[in-house]
Amino acid sequence: MDESNQKKHDIDSQNSIPTDTHRSSITKAFRYAIEGLIYTVKTQRNMKVHLVVAVLAIIASVLLKLTSIEWAIILVLIGLVLMTEMLNTAIEAIIDLSSPEYHKLAKIAKDVGAGMVLVFAILAVIAGLIVYVSAYLRLVG
Repeated sequence: MDESNQKKHDIDSQNSIPTDTHRSSITKAFRYAIEGLIYTVKTQRNMKVHLVVAVLAIIASVLLKLTSIEWAIILVLIGLVLMTEMLNTAIEAIIDLSSPEYHKLAKIAKDVGAGMVLVFAILAVIAGLIVYVSAYLRLVG
């Protein structure tokens, strides 16, 4: 086997993961993801606030008898708010690791990450209100 064919064979062999190893890998990936979620909920006050608001949004969605499309919009908004909070938490952890002492650029990065969450949360509230007001008006007449 010439060198280029050997490299191709090596790459193909690496992509052929036995099923039991693949399952184990997927299980580990889910475990790590859940650990990240738990870490964020335990350590980030704003994540707790977002989760309380998400539960209230779901209750309001049930009470207002949202349509399928409205439910999809609300669930996507909830997911994106939670994701931005988790992304901000990851950004902060990376900055803390790379810059343990105070640095102006580290502060800027953290502030921008927090601003990202704030902007999206405000827009999500506005979009949610549009959905809820429309649903309420439909219910009352």
